[in-house]
Amino acid sequence: MLKSNSAAKSARVTRARVAIVAARYNARYVNGMLRHAKGTLAEAGVGSSDLTVVRVPGAFEIPAVVSHLAKHKQSNQIEAVIGLGVILQGATSHAQEIGTAVTQAFAQIQVQFQIPVIHEVLVFTEVKQARERCLSSEYNRGREAALTALEMIKVMRRL
Repeated sequence: MLKSNSAAKSARVTRARVAIVAARYNARYVNGMLRHAKGTLAEAGVGSSDLTVVRVPGAFEIPAVVSHLAKHKQSNQIEAVIGLGVILQGATSHAQEIGTAVTQAFAQIQVQFQIPVIHEVLVFTEVKQARERCLSSEYNRGREAALTALEMIKVMRRL
């Protein structure tokens, strides 16, 4: 786990264009990841004009917007897309089904459009897990997603 700002600074990418698609459902947790992702990208030099944030109702809706952004990556110049969502497991299998559908869609989108799609649509069985991974500064999945996006932009630029 990367705890310092030095990780973001070392991940710096010149004129990186990143999009974040974040669910409004389970907003407390998603907003925690979004805040950390935006902060990490800013530390790495991604300016507000190079960051697009799109909010959608829930996790299931994220792939539609990610696909649209990926399809139009030439015109919007986006180099990586981060999907942020939190699904809390209830008494039915619905949460797992949504998580699986999102995972499959993200894999298809990134291969089809050759753009990194960073998957942080998380399924948790306990609220404690969501607090630890979405609200904590020590191990925040939004921060990890931002660092992964920056690294993948570097990789794709080298190809």
